[in-house]
Amino acid sequence: MNVLFITLDQFRGDSYGAAGHSLVKTPVLDRIASEGVRLERHFSQAAPCAPGRAALYTGTYQMNNRVVANGTPLRAGLVNLATVARAAGFNPTLFGYTDQGLDPNQSEGFDDPRLDNYDGVLPGFSVGLYLPESQAGWIQYLRAKGYEVESGWAPALRGEPDRAVEDSLSGFLTTRFVEWLEGQESGWFAHLSYLRPHPPYAAAGDFSLMYDPKDVELPIPPVDKEMRHPLHEIALAVEASAAPTDPDAMRRLRAQYYGMISEVDFQLGRVVRAIEERGEWDDTLVVITSDHGEQLGDHGLIEKLGFYPQSYHILGLWRDPRDPHAGVAVNSFSENVDLLPTLCDALGVTPPAQCDGRSLMAQFKGESTEWRSSAHYEWDFRYFWINGRTRIWPLDRTLSRQNLAVSVSDDIAYVQFGDGAFKCYDLGADPTWRTECDDASRILAAAQEQLVWRQEHLNRELTDMLLLPERPGRWPQGFSTTRR
Repeated sequence: MNVLFITLDQFRGDSYGAAGHSLVKTPVLDRIASEGVRLERHFSQAAPCAPGRAALYTGTYQMNNRVVANGTPLRAGLVNLATVARAAGFNPTLFGYTDQGLDPNQSEGFDDPRLDNYDGVLPGFSVGLYLPESQAGWIQYLRAKGYEVESGWAPALRGEPDRAVEDSLSGFLTTRFVEWLEGQESGWFAHLSYLRPHPPYAAAGDFSLMYDPKDVELPIPPVDKEMRHPLHEIALAVEASAAPTDPDAMRRLRAQYYGMISEVDFQLGRVVRAIEERGEWDDTLVVITSDHGEQLGDHGLIEKLGFYPQSYHILGLWRDPRDPHAGVAVNSFSENVDLLPTLCDALGVTPPAQCDGRSLMAQFKGESTEWRSSAHYEWDFRYFWINGRTRIWPLDRTLSRQNLAVSVSDDIAYVQFGDGAFKCYDLGADPTWRTECDDASRILAAAQEQLVWRQEHLNRELTDMLLLPERPGRWPQGFSTTRR
């Protein structure tokens, strides 16, 4: 068995063919969905990238892993995707990035250069291709081919429409994976971490012209000003998160995002063909997800932030050639924290005690089992105030109030803010999150559900054992709380 674990950065859960999108063409993703399981209501647990990936890679909620921003270190000792792969006998190899910063307690001192950024490699991975935030390796490749490329990853990506598709960032990563694959024996484990469809909103080559903006639908508009939470109002006033107000500009932005999706789908086609040519497609477990979603103009916002579901509802595909349940669509709420324990289940490894998620195997098989009735995610925005702030700990808890948690069920969405405020939306009456619930009993029930969720998922790595001679609750063989 081979394992192909793919992340497509900032990929909305509604923006591909198998999910029912009427415009976007994604034949490769659609094929994988038809050969495996598609998670219809799959959510990431945090945004932006580092928090979302910390939850994905460790199977833990943000309230437990405490990676709250791009730059927050990942605590040493947490088992992760790579260490699980090693426990199963693989040599997991990374192509791309993982955006996980070093625990300072594991550094070589204050001057350790690994403490200067958060885009290090997750412990446990071998490296096939490392693409830090600078995208330096790709930019050097472009310049060697004769392209004039501005310094900086964002300008380089904005130039993608003017370059051939084979020279795109996604194409560069794909080529390096295919070259690596040629030298591998069966039994490999690869993590392909694609940046696209992450902004800037500029698709590569002909894919930048694939969708006519006139055919693109307009997003959900924001609610009237008097109904907005102050955080929503602030985001609408910030250039980096405010969507274009001109309809034509908004359509052009969306058309480029869809082009980026179709381009990365094309690159995945190259990956699939390379595996097929080796005769290994029927021996390869494929997992595809994202670290978070994209507002794409909905509620007047772009990028990933806040409490609306567009920033957290993501694609989720699981294709195991050993599973006869091909073409299944799971409508139960699923979360990225479920993928690590599910992978443990598939590989015959004991899930680490830290996991907040649960194996999805019973959901894949359609078995009747106790399951969650809501999806949950968190957004911590203290990073707006961390730099330059003098904290008096433990007296000053101001930063700890700069966060929110969301519970989404079939008919209601509840948002709890760290300062005590809340929002509650009646999804039965209006699934666009523009109609607030005014039924006190429903609001109380939603708040209690979220409180119970938090209580159930308090860190429990050492809670289920006792220091007695018999040691009831002693962990089974396989994992300890320390990282391998």
